[in-house]
Amino acid sequence: MEPQASSPLSLNSFVVQEHVGMFKAANNFDMYDPATGALVLECREEKLGGFTKLLRFTDYKRMTPFHIEIREPGGETVIEIKRGVSFLLSNVEVFDGSGALLGSFKQKFLSIGGKFDVFSAEGEVLCSLKGKWTGWDFSFGIDGVEFGHVSKKWSGFGKELFTSADNYMLQINPSLEADHPLRRLIIAAVMCIDMVLKE
Repeated sequence: MEPQASSPLSLNSFVVQEHVGMFKAANNFDMYDPATGALVLECREEKLGGFTKLLRFTDYKRMTPFHIEIREPGGETVIEIKRGVSFLLSNVEVFDGSGALLGSFKQKFLSIGGKFDVFSAEGEVLCSLKGKWTGWDFSFGIDGVEFGHVSKKWSGFGKELFTSADNYMLQINPSLEADHPLRRLIIAAVMCIDMVLKE
């Protein structure tokens, strides 16, 4: 079990639960600490225009802009994720709670299984997301080092939180310091996997 963290961003494991519904236009998620079952982060897409909402129910969904805010429950925003209209390849920007650029994601052209690179604010490649849709299994890494892993398979603490197929586990390498920008970028990227790669 992980020690009590001063900030949810310093946790190394999260259960991510997507809000589902027949007529769901916005991307909304809750993130839980699997060791305690406590809600630690809320991910909301509340600044969604009417026209964009309509397009979310069409074949143009992958091209629509998004603006997702990740915040502590009832508290301040800690991460913002923004993308404009996307025609071919997504370019997503990530900001901290004060509006400072943390980095970005850029989709790889004609990648098999889904891939995008994670860049620092200075444009340096920090890691790449690679995965396979068959098992909904994705890894964040570079040069053989894995910084994070997303999967629908989990058998440790918090497995009772897996009440539907729309839940999955994010694990972050404990070697990443609590205030390392890559932590926020990985959490942000998990919110975008469906929008950027699959839909």
